Amino acid sequence: MAVNVYASATEEDPADDTVQQVGSAAGTIDCPDVGDKLTEVPDGARAEVDKELAALDQQIAEAYQRLQNSAQAQQQDGGFADNAIMNPLKEKRAATIERIAIAIARVGDRPDGLDSLAACALRPAENQNGGEQNGGDQNEGGQNGGDQNDGGDGQGDQQGGQDQGQQGNGGQAGNGPVAADYADITSVQPNAGAGDRRQNGSTGSFSTDCGVNAGGLFNSDNVIVAPGVSNGAHHFHDYVGNQGNSAFASDEDLATADTSCENQGDRSSYFWPVIRLQNGTAEQDANSPGGGIEGNVGEIVTPKQVTMTFEGSPRGDVTEMPRLLRIITGDAKAFVNGTANANASWSCTGFEDRQLKDKYPLCPAGSDVVRTFKFQSCWDGRNIDSANHRTHVAFAAADGSCGAGFKAIPQLVQRIVYDVDAPSLQDGGRTSPLFAVDAFPEQLHKPVTDHGDFINVFDEDLMREMVDCINDGRECDAADIGGGRGDDAGQGDGGGQGEGDQGNGGGQGGGGDQGGDNDQDQGQDQSGNDQDQGQEKPGGDQDQDENPAEPTKSAQAPGAGDDRANQGDDKEPQVLGSLKATQRGNPGADKGADKGEGGDDDSGAIVAPAQTTPAANAPSPAGQSGSQGSQSATGDLAETGAQLWPAMIGGVAVLAGIVLLRRVRRGNY
Repeated sequence: MAVNVYASATEEDPADDTVQQVGSAAGTIDCPDVGDKLTEVPDGARAEVDKELAALDQQIAEAYQRLQNSAQAQQQDGGFADNAIMNPLKEKRAATIERIAIAIARVGDRPDGLDSLAACALRPAENQNGGEQNGGDQNEGGQNGGDQNDGGDGQGDQQGGQDQGQQGNGGQAGNGPVAADYADITSVQPNAGAGDRRQNGSTGSFSTDCGVNAGGLFNSDNVIVAPGVSNGAHHFHDYVGNQGNSAFASDEDLATADTSCENQGDRSSYFWPVIRLQNGTAEQDANSPGGGIEGNVGEIVTPKQVTMTFEGSPRGDVTEMPRLLRIITGDAKAFVNGTANANASWSCTGFEDRQLKDKYPLCPAGSDVVRTFKFQSCWDGRNIDSANHRTHVAFAAADGSCGAGFKAIPQLVQRIVYDVDAPSLQDGGRTSPLFAVDAFPEQLHKPVTDHGDFINVFDEDLMREMVDCINDGRECDAADIGGGRGDDAGQGDGGGQGEGDQGNGGGQGGGGDQGGDNDQDQGQDQSGNDQDQGQEKPGGDQDQDENPAEPTKSAQAPGAGDDRANQGDDKEPQVLGSLKATQRGNPGADKGADKGEGGDDDSGAIVAPAQTTPAANAPSPAGQSGSQGSQSATGDLAETGAQLWPAMIGGVAVLAGIVLLRRVRRGNY
């Protein structure tokens, strides 16, 4: 590769905090989305088609990288981009699309018109002062079913003239974002009306707490869209809930995996693109596909708070979700596909009556960034997935009703909060870094590409409890229902359900264990401060690092997951990342929550085992159970004994020598 597409702080003068930017003669590559057009694929062809669709994504990513790295050649030769990049891309796509058609024809009818989708277009670099999408048109015909309207109100023009220092597509890696991608939330008019809740509707709610991914379980896979394909997403996801999700996970793997959720009956997988600060940090994935190699650069931000609530229908009762139902909300390719399936929603705490669709919010001091996902709430009653991963579910109409043949199911609403400062757009993020979601490289980190993924792996009994609760008009918490935490699943990542919501466990550190069992290991060994704040478990095993996470087959960043999940007995954890990345503090998690006495700041950093100090050698904080104190005392006795043994052995040797000497002397007389 002629030019590396990401900038790393490790390659620059440490005193230089400027953001390196890479210019490009053309903005991006716009290709028709073949997968979105395939609404019917026979089951017998599904696996082969999924792999070929993933190959199309890889071809676009590689072509975009060549486009980015050949700016000088494009300037010198006006036909270079077409001859060296776009025409070869068309030929590759045509061959792949033909293989898709053949695979479908083997077990069904050959689809018509796919060959017309091979050609792609160059989209020129956008006007950074205005942007191409002005917010207000985001919702017309979008995925929101009429309940999230008016988009971003065209706030892009407010940043005119502030991005003089940005080049090409902007951003640390030269593929976005730009100043026009942000809007001052205080200038947005309220546009989020209250939901339609009728008397004959199902007015209850059901919440589940699965943490904030403080353990750092990431990968660049997507088992829904590209099963069996490593790096099928081309960007990294946060994972909470199910700890076995990778491109290679089978339904059985998901059903038997550990979970970070408070209620162990919820093994569902909840995942979304990470947010990064483009501050020059060399993250764990700086040299990985899906990470720095594909323009997803900077410091991954751990959410400050994650809430997940299932809500009812304004028109009547909801029915149970089928087990292993897959739902994707939003469109990861909305920048080039258009906004028909876009469902991004950005705001700030204190301003959530104002929602942005195609802009990142600039929040005032003291206000946090909020991204919200509202998932589809109507199901076709038959399928747990569909060829394009959309047609088996749908959003309700504006009046809350589901279409013909569809049934109302609980609607998942995710709210994710981040403690990040508004970027300094006037200097391209040098003073205060830009933030953006991970994305396919050609999508330029546009906020409209934000999306969320969900796989239902609720136990059937717990799903039934959820539906009964919603239909009865009650507000329920999964933690209060049977099937809560087992002894080996402490909530390690700091209380996703609210600032300072500490749950029922004793000795909470930074939100700590919320399930009420006694093992309170905080999920992160932070330079000896992990205090394992509870009674000793049977067998005395209190140190999480003795039972670390097993890496997946995919390009996965380290991850013990949120808790003690997905752990093998004799595996070493996969710890990646530069010293700077692993030493950083978590900018968001637990702010506003009471820290544990042990000093564990519940950081989102991944700390290498070599930095861990046994909790037994730490002083026992006031108010904790006596088990830790006795453990420490035992350690002191062991050390004392270890020091006395040499002296005892020496004494015995001396006595033996004296006896031998006396016998020798007697023999001489």
